[in-house]
Parts: sequence; structure tokens; C-alpha cells
Amino acid sequence: MTTAALPISPVAVAGAHTARPRWERPALAGLLIATAALLLWDLGASGYANSFYSAAVQAGSESWKAFFFGSSDAGNSITVDKPPAALWPMMLSVRLFGLGSWQILVPQALMGVATTGVLYASVRRQFGPGAALLSGAAFALTPVAALMFRFNNPDALLTLLLTVTVYCLLRALEGAHTRWLVRAGVVVGFAFLTKTLQAFVILPPLAVLYAVCAPTGLRRRLGQLLLAGGAMVVAGGWWVAVVELWPASSRPYIGGSQNNSFLELTLGYNGLGRINGNETGSVGGGGAGPGGAGGGGGRWGESGIDRLFSGNIGGQISWLLPAALVLLVAGLVITWRARRATDSVDGMARAAFLAWGGSLLITAVVFSYMQGIFHEYYTVALAPFVAALIGMGVAVLWEERGSTVAAVTLSGTLALTAIWSYALLGRATGYLPWLRWAVLVGGLLAAVALPFAGRAGRRVLQATAGLGVAAALAGPFAYCMTTVSTGHTGSIVTAGPAVAGGRGGPGGMMGGPGGGGGFGEMRQGGPGGGRAGGGTWPGGGQQPGGMPPQGAVPPGQGQGGMPGADGRGAERPGGFPGGMTGGGPGGAGGAGGLLNGARVSAEAKAALTADSDAYTWAAAAIGAQNAASYQLASGVPVMPIGGFNGSDPSPTLEQFKEYVRDGKIHWFIGQGGTTAGTGEDGGRRGGGGPGGPGGGTSTEIENWVRATFKESTVGGATFYDLTSPTS
Repeated sequence: MTTAALPISPVAVAGAHTARPRWERPALAGLLIATAALLLWDLGASGYANSFYSAAVQAGSESWKAFFFGSSDAGNSITVDKPPAALWPMMLSVRLFGLGSWQILVPQALMGVATTGVLYASVRRQFGPGAALLSGAAFALTPVAALMFRFNNPDALLTLLLTVTVYCLLRALEGAHTRWLVRAGVVVGFAFLTKTLQAFVILPPLAVLYAVCAPTGLRRRLGQLLLAGGAMVVAGGWWVAVVELWPASSRPYIGGSQNNSFLELTLGYNGLGRINGNETGSVGGGGAGPGGAGGGGGRWGESGIDRLFSGNIGGQISWLLPAALVLLVAGLVITWRARRATDSVDGMARAAFLAWGGSLLITAVVFSYMQGIFHEYYTVALAPFVAALIGMGVAVLWEERGSTVAAVTLSGTLALTAIWSYALLGRATGYLPWLRWAVLVGGLLAAVALPFAGRAGRRVLQATAGLGVAAALAGPFAYCMTTVSTGHTGSIVTAGPAVAGGRGGPGGMMGGPGGGGGFGEMRQGGPGGGRAGGGTWPGGGQQPGGMPPQGAVPPGQGQGGMPGADGRGAERPGGFPGGMTGGGPGGAGGAGGLLNGARVSAEAKAALTADSDAYTWAAAAIGAQNAASYQLASGVPVMPIGGFNGSDPSPTLEQFKEYVRDGKIHWFIGQGGTTAGTGEDGGRRGGGGPGGPGGGTSTEIENWVRATFKESTVGGATFYDLTSPTS
């Protein structure tokens, strides 16, 4: 291939990282600064975001044991239902700077900037700075990325590590470098400690690519892969080995498991169960739900090839996905002329298409057909793969634009993107109607003019290309602006405005009602709802902070605003908008408080903090979100009975009685019911009620407490004083 005059073009590997045009460094700085601004804008509006993980961050900032295990509380009763690597950066930040929304979420935002930088560096090596800038911009403007790098779920770190893995693999391919392949193995191992088996999804295409294309002998290639595999096992297995060998009596229970085993959690609920729907402790998997057998629909939406384009999921990730698939094919056709991966510029370009494209395809297939728990925000893992293919594919087609086939392919890809953006923008009723028409008209005009613009001169060609890029990115940019101007809390969150037909979880729509027509509108409150809190809920009228009236479950069940008169809650030391105020009978948030947590009154906070130093746990509550709300509001440990949603057999009734006899727990906070609630992944996991996998231990404990101890109402919530039996 030859080097084109415009900056988006492949360049020789040797020159890609040495010859830098004067505009490159300012452009890269602008890309990273703009990404940081997007991810840091009004970051504190989300408060504690997912309080399940924020409570664990708080615990780890106070106890090194909780830090190591990823415990939900500083008393180390139970861990979160993931390994702790994603929590460690946030825990260190809180240890250094104190507990606060920014302290928790800034590390996540910085991971987004780092992912943009790594993606830029990788694409630039074979395709030049112009292609790298386009890839970086496409990634930063992916709506689900703008969401998850401003949130505290593990997916932010996982996405960064997956991007670094592909980068290291491509560096290893350039000269069969063992050290880079070993680094890739180490990164995958650490990714396993972030979100277990999802880290391994991209391994098959990457391993096959290296085994076939690395420029060295077959025996050395296989030996290098074995060495990298060993590095992966060590990097990801040391923590697992410590946990499994540690006496169970002196470590926290492994949350999400039914047998206090991390291996069970990894291979079952967080592993193969996500694929086949047979998730221990869950009754909501796609394969287990109504119609979920085979390829049908269940609680998590219909599986199938169109899943990533459907309902609310399409607006999270699929804006550029059709273009990425077309450009993957085009890039492979153009670069297939080389025999080996590093024999030429074409060879390494082909390897890059195979690496990023293989990672995209295998991840997309898994997401499309998995029968277990699936949520829209999982698709953030696809964002760097899509973005890389966009930059690389445009580069090779632009270079070959003198060919009629290449020119038509490039124009057709742009037209396809404009039409698909028009369709996605139309899914949110009343959302910026002018934009969808501007995107459609501008994209189609640029697509039609592009093959002929070169004849009119360089400036016309550049203007046409600029119009095409703007049309392609305008839709996701609008979704990103809506996302960053909205606070997101709870366990299940989505980017952009709410749309009809979402199939990511129970009830379809996960993002709450509304959507509105402007960047700043709050989906939680419905059309015209207040910003970062406040809103009208069905059957209950206006509530502070977007919380539902007592007994109401917010539509979407996942993004209630932070409580408080101004929607952000009262300021707490360290600059954190605590927002744990209000309350009402039971104090429960959405889904019985087991999905969004509870509202905590000043009276409840005072009761928890009084004499709290005399107890290991100031209180116990069923479900980790409920416990997290009280723990974050009071700053003292609260035991989450049954783990996230009360379904784990931890503690047993006898263990709980022993804790009470030993004076380790002061209060029990009632939830006003005996059935299991919805879990961190949105599914009702049996076990909180009789006959569930957890043996109904949560119900047994609550029933025993009700029959044994005095009940009182504290700030609208039901408290039982475990130091004052009724007889």
C-alpha cells in the first residue's frame, strides 16, 4: 500500500512510532483532555453510584483484610460476588483522599482516559495518527463507555485490560517478542481477578493468531504461548489460591456462592451459568425463564444474532457496529496479500484486523447467545474493538479510494451508519427529532459526494470527509451528553435516554422512564423531571432525590437518583453527597431495597453510630444494597445477611445467634418481607425465602429476630435491638 496525502493512512511499522507530524501531539493531547472532560464532568452527581461496590470500597479503606478479600463490610462477614481487583484502585483512592463520590469514581474515569490512550497507541503503530485519532474519538463517544467509566462497576477496569491485552499481543507479533506475549498473559490474569471468566473470552482468536502468524518457528511459538499461559495462571491464580487455602473460619464468606467457594462462584454463577442460564442461586437466567429454552426470550431478553442491535441495547453500543463489521471484511480483503504477519506493512495491518476483529466477533457472539444474566452495560467490553476497526478500516479504504470498489465501500459504510443512527435516534420518543434528520441528510450527502469530491480539490474532499465523520458521530455524541448530564445510581444503569422495547433485564426497560428531549433531562424523573434527582413516580407524586414513594418500585428498577432535597443529598465530610436521608416506613429503595438500597434517616444514622465501637457490626440487614445504604450513611460496618440479595447462606441461623450472644451486632434492620429480592444482576435469586438454594437462611434469621427481640421504628425504618430480647 502507498501512503496517502491525508493523515489517515497506514504507515510502516518502523515509522509509525518515530515520524510524528507537528499536529499529532496537540491532537493527541486534545483527544485525551476531551475524553477526561467528558468522563469527569459533574462526576459527583452519581453519588455512591452502585452502593454495593461503594460499601466494599469503604470497607477496604478501613480494613486491609477487607481490602484483600473485597469484603462488603469492615467486619469481613462476606465478600462481593466478584474478585476484588476492580475495587483496589478505588480503595486506595479513598484511603488517600477520604470517602467521597469523586474519590470513588475518579479512578474509573482515569481508566477511560487510559483506554483511549492505549487504543490510540495500538492503532497508530500500523495505521498512523489520523486513524488512531478517529479510533480514540469513536471509543470516547461510545455511550456505554461514557456511562461505565463514570460508574464503579468492574467493567471499566476489565475494558481497559482487554484493550491492553490486544495491544501487547500485537507488539509481540511484530517480532515474536516473548516479553510482550508474557505481558499479555499477565494482563489477562489480572483481568480474571476483575471479572473472572469474561477475561478469557478473547483468548481463542488471539492465541490462534499468534500460533499461526508470529514470525518464528512453530516450536518457539508454542513455547511462547505456554509461557504466556503460565504467566496468566500465576497473575490470576495467586489470589484464588490464597482464598481457597485460607481457613474458611477466619475469612469472609465468598459472596454469590452457595458453598463458600470462589471456584464454585467462578465456574457456576459467574461462569458457565452465564452461558447456559443454569446459574446456581438464580431463577432468572435466559435459559431458565419462560421461553428461554433454545434461542427464545427469557428474563434477560431474547438471545440471537440481533440482540446487540435491539431495544435499548442498540443505543449503548451499536451506532458504529455495522460499520465496524463491514470495515473488518474490507480491511482483511485489502491486507490479505501478505503471507506472514510481519513480512510487510500489509502483514501487520492484517494481524491488527484479525486481533481486533476476532475479539469483537467472539465477544459479540457470546453476548448475543448467552442464556444467563445479561445487561446492556456489559457491552462496554465491545467498545474498544469497534472503535479500533473504525479507525483502521477507514484508513485502508481511504488509502485505496482510487479504486471504485474501495470508494463505493467507504461511501456505502457511511450511508449505512447514517441510516442506522437515524433508526436508533428514533427509538427514544421525542428525543432531539431534528438531530436524526440532520444525521440522515448529512450522512447521505457525504456518502454520495465522497467518490467524486476528490476531483473538486483537496479542500472539498476534506470537507466532505469531515461532514461524514460528524454525521457518523453525532448520534453517539448526543447520547453521551445525555449520559454525563444525568446522575446514575443503583445496580442496573443504561446510557442515553430511555427507549421503548429494551430487552436487557426484567420488564424490558432498565433505564427508567422518560428520556426527554434535551441533554440535561433526567430519565429517573420522567419527561421534564428534575436533574440528578426529583421526579414523579407512578402512584406517589414527587419524591426527594428521585426516590419512589413507599411501596412503589421505580420503572426501570435501576437508576433512582440520590436522595436529598436537592437531588444530591446532604454534604458529608470529604465532599461526598451522602444522600442517605428521607426514609419512610421500611426505608426501602427500589425492588424492596435489594436493588437500589434504602433511604436512611438522620435518626437511623444516630442509632447506628451510638456506641458502634462496642460492636463488630453496628447492624445487620438482609441484602447488600440495604446494608450498604446504612453503612455508607453512618460510616460503621453493617452486615449484609445473605450477600447481595439475601440468597447466600451466610451467616447461618446458628452463626447469627452466636454473633448475637457474643454481643457483636447491635441492631437488625427489618425489610418488611420474607421473600428474596432482586440481585446485583437484576435477577431474583431464590434463597432468601423458604426452599431456595441458600436454604432460606435470611428468612430464618429475620423470623427468629422478630420473635425474639423488641421492635421499634427509627426514622421510618423497623429496627430490632439485638441487646434487648422480648423476654
